[in-house]
Amino acid sequence: MPTAKPSFRQIVDDIVAKIESGELAPGDKLPSTSKLADEYDVSTGTVYRALSLLHDRNLIIGQQGRGTYVADRPPG
Repeated sequence: MPTAKPSFRQIVDDIVAKIESGELAPGDKLPSTSKLADEYDVSTGTVYRALSLLHDRNLIIGQQGRGTYVADRPPG
């Protein structure tokens, strides 16, 4: 029986899929951490972990006091 994917991984995969499909475009603002936690029915800590991974992959950028945005894609 396969084990379920951790919640933070599901969030990462979902946001990556939205970026790749164009649903989330470079410069788009992501919902707040608390809103994402409600949307995915997880704790804010789980959302922070997912966002941290996305940030490490250079897919999102955080702007202190302004929010989190989809990063510009490198050309090519």
